[in-house]
Amino acid sequence: MTSTFPNVSISTERLVLRPFEETDAEAFAEMMNDELVTAWTSVPQPYTAADAHAWITRRAPAERAEGRGIVFAVDEFLTQRLVGTVRLSHTDWRVRSAEMSYIVAPWARGEGYASEAALATAQWFFRDQDFERLELRTAADNTASQQVAQKIGCISEGVLRGAWIARARDDRGEWRDVRTDLIVWSLLPEDLDGVAEQLADTGGFTAFPDWN
Repeated sequence: MTSTFPNVSISTERLVLRPFEETDAEAFAEMMNDELVTAWTSVPQPYTAADAHAWITRRAPAERAEGRGIVFAVDEFLTQRLVGTVRLSHTDWRVRSAEMSYIVAPWARGEGYASEAALATAQWFFRDQDFERLELRTAADNTASQQVAQKIGCISEGVLRGAWIARARDDRGEWRDVRTDLIVWSLLPEDLDGVAEQLADTGGFTAFPDWN
């Protein structure tokens, strides 16, 4: 029998992580067409309304239903505006591990939202779901994603050489594929000790470890 994550929402003081809804399609497509998202992910380019609708209505729900992981839409609590997304994938139910990735909309960057959403997901993953290892992979030049990994307590384990295809603009302004290294990060339950309090003390975000 395939194991699955529960269909839940996770709340922090500033954010709500929840299942995607069809009404998110327009904002999601806009976010996924951002230059940095195109550069560091493998999403279709351009990312169409049809792509967004297929992800929200079929592909994201299937991740959970088929036991591969879970996908959260991340909303700003006060405005209910779509901030980004957090995804758990490649779930190994025997090893009790999964891989996490995150994307933040251009308008929401610089507010600590990625760290807040990633940490809330990790807390739920370890403390409520009883998992033992979370893995992240960041492109070698994607410093923003690496900073998020460091802020939530991840440990760098090494480099996978030439393991990813990023994208960059050429002289004509067109996207071209560029091979790059991946940095592998891991997070274990004990790595979270004091992380929320440290981020709150340094202004990263307000500590609020509850979820529902």
